[in-house]
Amino acid sequence: MQSRAELILIRHAPVTKQGYLFGRTDVEARIDPDAIGRLRARLGPMTRVVSSPALRCRQTAEALFGGHTQDARLWEQDFGDHDGLPFDDLPDIGILDNLTLAEHASPNGESFADVCVRAGPALVEFGIAAHHEGTIALVVHAGVIRAALALVIGHVPGALAFELATLSVTRLGCGPNGPWSAIEVNRT
Repeated sequence: MQSRAELILIRHAPVTKQGYLFGRTDVEARIDPDAIGRLRARLGPMTRVVSSPALRCRQTAEALFGGHTQDARLWEQDFGDHDGLPFDDLPDIGILDNLTLAEHASPNGESFADVCVRAGPALVEFGIAAHHEGTIALVVHAGVIRAALALVIGHVPGALAFELATLSVTRLGCGPNGPWSAIEVNRT
């Protein structure tokens, strides 16, 4: 058993089509070999690599690590009727505090709180596995990384305060019950 087990969460590479709201809409990643090389050089060995089924995550995981598996619980938030729309075409919902925003869902979509409920069990499972097997990398979306941070801090709305750049790394310390501490957030 590893004494310093970690769950490494990597946000996918930038997408090729900018200016749109992408949750479940599948869009390609823009893979920059130099950026991938620099990131890979910073990462140590992984016992396992898992990605969201989204094309942008699969492409990023493949470029970084080669082989990986997928877990559907790691999809980005479903923005329902607003998914895939240009930002300029989204309805103005005004300024919402994080508590209200965490519960807000687009028509036929899910809220951030829903993402936490969906992804939470997977994040706990991977954290427990990391504790027993060694470091595991998840190549995922900003919403899933925020869900992991909500799990660690014990506050769903508070996790919305974290900004997460593409190809950033968030490292969580893991114990026998899963992720329990944030070692590093949004390192680019």
